[in-house]
Amino acid sequence: MKHSAMLFDRLLALYPDAHCALDFTNAFQLLCATILSAQCTDKRVNLVTPALFARYPDAAALAAAKPEELEELIRSTGFFRSKAKSLIGMAAALVERHGGEVPADMEALTALPGVGRKTANVILGNAFGRNDGIVVDTHVTRLSNRLALTSESDAVKIEQALVPLFPQERWTMLSHLLIEHGRQVCDARKPRCGDCVLSDVCPSALL
Repeated sequence: MKHSAMLFDRLLALYPDAHCALDFTNAFQLLCATILSAQCTDKRVNLVTPALFARYPDAAALAAAKPEELEELIRSTGFFRSKAKSLIGMAAALVERHGGEVPADMEALTALPGVGRKTANVILGNAFGRNDGIVVDTHVTRLSNRLALTSESDAVKIEQALVPLFPQERWTMLSHLLIEHGRQVCDARKPRCGDCVLSDVCPSALL
């Protein structure tokens, strides 16, 4: 726990403004953006969502979308047919089950089409300010392994390993910090260990 606290504090000092990189103004927009972010950069998603939200401002509008029109709008995010199906299904479920509103509940969120635990954690932590879990993406996976916080490769098992190491109120910020450090320094192919604030305590440091 002491070691984990030091890792967190060093990263927080380096990235005090770390936050969700997806642009959104409400939980519905963040849910759509997070679904689109699968196998796609946040930067690319942010280029697509303004037109998407202008066309489909709420769950009812998105639920009634014509698949081919939605596919055209989101084509550049990749896997657009699958994502369009998830978005329409998710929106229809919101209308039918939750009056068009995004639920602030893990079980209800993961019951929506196209929404897994990672997406639900993004929504709960960033739209509702709830630290119910830790978002585990490729960056969090890589850094957790390199820092020897866990040797697991499965996202759920990684989350289970990280949860006891950090206070609950830090879980959402922890994800932001690890993601930011993964983007800026701890690259998948060429980690910049010489520039890393964690190099002296990282078992994987290439110094």
